[in-house]
Amino acid sequence: MLAASRLISPTHPTLHFAHPTLESFIWNTLIRGNAQATARPTFTPISIYIRMRFHGVSPDFHTFPFLLQSFNSPFHFLSGKQIHAQTILFGLIKDPFVQTSLISMYSYCGDLIVSRQVFDEITQPDVASWNSIIHAYIKLGLIDLAQSLFDKMPERNVISWSSLINGHVRCGKYKEALALFREMQMLAVNDVRPNEFTMTTVLSACGRLGALEHGKWAHAYIDKCGIKIDVVLGTSLIDMYAKCGSIAKARDVFSNLGADKDVMAWSAMISGMAMHGHGEECLHLFSEMIKQKVRPNAVTFLGVLCACVHGGLVDYGKEYFRRMSEEFGIIPSIQHYGAIVDLYGRAGLIDEAWNVVNSMPMEPDVLVWGSLLSGSRMYGNIETCEVALRKLIELDPTNSGAYVLLSNVYAKMGRWTEVRHVRDLMETRGIKKVPGCSLVEMGGVLHEFFVGDDSHPESREMYMMLDEIMKRLKMEGYVGNTKEVLLDLDEEGKELALSLHSEKLAVAFCFLKTSPGTPIRIIKNLRICLDCHVAIKMISKVFAREIVIRDCNRFHHFREGTCSCKGYW
Repeated sequence: MLAASRLISPTHPTLHFAHPTLESFIWNTLIRGNAQATARPTFTPISIYIRMRFHGVSPDFHTFPFLLQSFNSPFHFLSGKQIHAQTILFGLIKDPFVQTSLISMYSYCGDLIVSRQVFDEITQPDVASWNSIIHAYIKLGLIDLAQSLFDKMPERNVISWSSLINGHVRCGKYKEALALFREMQMLAVNDVRPNEFTMTTVLSACGRLGALEHGKWAHAYIDKCGIKIDVVLGTSLIDMYAKCGSIAKARDVFSNLGADKDVMAWSAMISGMAMHGHGEECLHLFSEMIKQKVRPNAVTFLGVLCACVHGGLVDYGKEYFRRMSEEFGIIPSIQHYGAIVDLYGRAGLIDEAWNVVNSMPMEPDVLVWGSLLSGSRMYGNIETCEVALRKLIELDPTNSGAYVLLSNVYAKMGRWTEVRHVRDLMETRGIKKVPGCSLVEMGGVLHEFFVGDDSHPESREMYMMLDEIMKRLKMEGYVGNTKEVLLDLDEEGKELALSLHSEKLAVAFCFLKTSPGTPIRIIKNLRICLDCHVAIKMISKVFAREIVIRDCNRFHHFREGTCSCKGYW
């Protein structure tokens, strides 16, 4: 409707008290137009409603749903309650549209208790009311309660399914999201089929998990159902393929979007290439974007800076950081400053990194201190490590990674008393180390492996295979880097600990389950250690395997004894 996209002029006669407008339709249109306006309206919807009542016009069942849309923050809670009272006064409280709007309004105003109370007072809630209350729980991250309500629904539509799938993704339950999508398909009938939003959410789950087979299947399903790949869905496909390790597929989707590519599609492709270490190609793509007269945004520049970080392109990074504000008028956020600190730190320019930290227009956060820590650890600047780690713990006392890194710094220096002190502190505060975990997808099934894991049904065969692999590597000259084992163990114990890292277990499992020459893809939740990096480079050469690992920083493509990161991660 035109009213929804263009504001009503303040000179409109209806807005003057002397005008005898009596039709509720006109007032509802005015309320709706201002409630849905993207720009700040001249008259607020509530002020128009007050004028409407001044003219003696009674609201109808269209008025309140439009009006309640405008109450979308805790600031509006009191106004929302007053309009709730008005719905009772005019006998419209039983109207399904009004009830659903009230549930949503209280949810957006931050009062889940009243939102649930409104829902519970509905004798026979319709699908829209169920969807509204489920969305209220999802917004607060209460996914288990949302799932419980979903299970009780007498009927569901595509919004019900899509909302809950999205809720699982938002809460980091990616496997549960994919399981729910499969259930949706098994129960699908003609009127409940996935739409563009459903598939965008499913692709996000695939990307987060690095589940390429699931992602390819979702792409095929989109084509089979005839869902148009517009720029939004296309961007989701680009992001999914990039995160799943198939940058070639991401390029294909990007090319097929043709002239429809917007800034988000370009940014997704640039960020994907950065993640895979294609720094120069990433910068070329940025130049092409500018030629196509697509204006970059903050996300684009973050991708470009990350490409410079992973490629060690210090001078380019400085130049793009300058252009960001001077040429495009984009004020750097703390993420951009974090990238510049990371850029200097990884290049060993610790003093320059400190200069950025000290001159930032905002207080450094966990990201910035973490970036400084990464570079200082790499180059053995223990003093900077200690400062950065203590700042990390100060900002986030529950950050297990910071405690572990601090104890690791002490361990590398042989200061075992301090190591034990830090770990005692973790125990006192109830902080547990995040275990290393590697995930592989095999035949559409996701398999997880932890350090020293023996819970897998085929763990005996897996360890036998790992033993054979390590024996072969030692014959080729491999020596375990025991400096990476930051435990007070003898050399034999340290070598054993190294061999049990989750990525090595994942490689052994893939050797068991795939034929020679089959590429291997692994998703690691933490940074790959130096010893595993060396070992997997050798495995790729000795066994003629392409191995792709996504750790928490970037992708590593191992081929013929080399890695795409060139030792820079």
